[in-house]
Amino acid sequence: MSSEETMGTLYLCATPIGNLEDMTYRAVRMLGQVELIAAEDTRHTRQLLTHFDIHTKLTSYHEHNKFTKGPELIEYLQQGHDLVCVSDAGLPGICDPGSHLAELAIEAGIRVSPLPGCNAGLSALICSGLDTTLFTFVGFLPKTAKKQQETLARVKGYEGTLIFYEAPHHLKATLKQLEAGLGNRRAVLGRELTKKFEEFRRGSLQELLAYYQENDPRGEYVIVVEGASEDELGAEDEQLPQDPVTLCGQLMADGLDKKSAMRETAKKLGLSRRDVYQAMLAAEEQ
Repeated sequence: MSSEETMGTLYLCATPIGNLEDMTYRAVRMLGQVELIAAEDTRHTRQLLTHFDIHTKLTSYHEHNKFTKGPELIEYLQQGHDLVCVSDAGLPGICDPGSHLAELAIEAGIRVSPLPGCNAGLSALICSGLDTTLFTFVGFLPKTAKKQQETLARVKGYEGTLIFYEAPHHLKATLKQLEAGLGNRRAVLGRELTKKFEEFRRGSLQELLAYYQENDPRGEYVIVVEGASEDELGAEDEQLPQDPVTLCGQLMADGLDKKSAMRETAKKLGLSRRDVYQAMLAAEEQ
C-alpha cells in the first residue's frame, strides 16, 4: 500500500460567493462527512454549516496563522484523516491561504482533490461580454503604488482579458491606477455577484471612474478589463528599442524591478534571459 493511500485527502471546497443555493450536493455531503474543516473565518463558515444542518468541527486556518497551523493540519492528514479546506467565499487557494496548504500537502505526498463550485472572477468574466478565450487572473493589486505600477507594467502587453478583485473603499483609486497603467480600455465591473443587488456596469475605465466619483461603491467588486489591442501591440513593437540594455532601462523606468524588466526584455526581443543578463552586466562594467 502506498503512503498516499494510508494518509488522508485534502479537499479544497468551493463555497457560495453570495447565493447559498449555489452550494453543490457533493460539497454539502463532504462537509458533513469529514471530522474537521479548516476555515478562513470559522464564524462565517459556521453560518454556512448551520444553513445546511452540518455539525462538523471547525478549526481556524487563515493568512495570519498559516505557517504555524499548516504543519499541524498536514500532520492530521498524515494520520489518515480527511480534511476539507474552505475560504469565506469561492474557491480556496484563489487570493487566500488555501494554496499554501495545498503546497504543503503535495510536498508531503498527500492527495489533494477539488470540490468544484463558485468563483467570482470567472463568474464575472463569462458575463462581461469581453474575450473569454484568453485571460489572466491578477486578483488584488499590491498595496503600494510602486508595486501596483510594476504589476500593471508587467500585464499591459497581455492580449488576454485581465481580471482584478477590489474592495469598495479602494475601488476609485484602483480604477485610476488601471487607467494610468493600461490606458482607457473597455472594462466591466461586477458587484454583489449572485446576490439580490447583483450588478454589471460596462464602459471605459474613464467612464466607470466618473460614475463612481458620483456614486459611492458598495459591495465587493470584480473588475474585468479588455486585453491589449492589436493596434496597441503594433505601436509598442514599432517603438520597441532593439537594444536589450535600452529596453530594460525603459521598463525599469515604467516601474518594473530589475529582475522583471530583464525577463520582459528577453520575452519582447526573443532573447534568452542569459543574453539579457550578459548585456546588462557588460553595460554596468563600462
